[in-house]
Amino acid sequence: MNTFPDGIRFSVLDRSRTREGEGVPQALRDTVRLAREVEALGYHRFWVSEHHSVPGVAGSAPTVLAAAVAAATSGIRVGTGGVMLPNHQPLVVAEQFGVLESLFPGRIDMGVGRSVGFTDGIRRALGRDKDDADRFGEQLTELLGWFTGEQTAHPQVHARPAEGLRVPPFVLATGEGAAIAAAAGLPLVIGDLRGRDRLLAAVDTYRSGFRPSPWAAEPYVIVAGTVAVAATEAEARRLLVPEAWSLAYSRTQGVFPPLVPPERVEGLTMTKKQRGFYESGLRGHVHGTEEQVAEALGQAVRETGAQEVLVTTSTYDRAALSESYRRLAHAVGLELRAA
Repeated sequence: MNTFPDGIRFSVLDRSRTREGEGVPQALRDTVRLAREVEALGYHRFWVSEHHSVPGVAGSAPTVLAAAVAAATSGIRVGTGGVMLPNHQPLVVAEQFGVLESLFPGRIDMGVGRSVGFTDGIRRALGRDKDDADRFGEQLTELLGWFTGEQTAHPQVHARPAEGLRVPPFVLATGEGAAIAAAAGLPLVIGDLRGRDRLLAAVDTYRSGFRPSPWAAEPYVIVAGTVAVAATEAEARRLLVPEAWSLAYSRTQGVFPPLVPPERVEGLTMTKKQRGFYESGLRGHVHGTEEQVAEALGQAVRETGAQEVLVTTSTYDRAALSESYRRLAHAVGLELRAA
């Protein structure tokens, strides 16, 4: 079943999704629990995300959550997918990752992205503006300079304890950030697997423009996407239903809600617009049996030349989510590596 190149890695990004009828603390605790599970299965990294003022997502402080994950695990790499750099001062981000690396040496990843708060209200609360995303390249240079001691934006200021530490940086991109990652000589995390033509174009841009740096001697590509695995293709597709409905609801109501059971969604009367967003949210994701998913991911790896696959899956049933990651680990041979 496993036809992947030697050395290919598989990792997990968890968005700390909330479920109807449960509090935010439960979602955060379940993220930590899931990290322990995927570590035992042999996954390479476990990353957490940053979202602000979203009812359906509990993870608003990724470096804090990453500390809890790292403390609860022992060997898996832990990081962020990602810290949205335009939302923060680079000095503060460097200090936070310096603390993480000092506490958990050799296990911390620093994934950063260029998104800024997605509504005017959130941006005002963060003290940011939509145009701050355009300064991502400049902020990234400053951030890396705090670790090397070469930043020039603030003379005689030092990031403690970050300065002198080596925390691997990664750039998260949906296309536009690929050129920034290439110019900085950093590994690229690119999604999603559904828009294959756009994905391949961004990877080509990255590889052709890559300039070796002290952080990476050659291009490193991580492709990211939603993956759901179950005993049958129909069951795997059903795992996608709660997230697809949350997306459709947010597009029509302006609020991204907690996940609800798939049977509830299947019994809803949707407007034509909602139905369109819902069906779109179900299409194109990698899902199916172990054999089907292994074949689909193998094709994606061959097409992109990626060195790593970052999987993110959200569904209402936590037991089914855990089972999906277990089946995926078996499909791609991770259990053998863990053993």
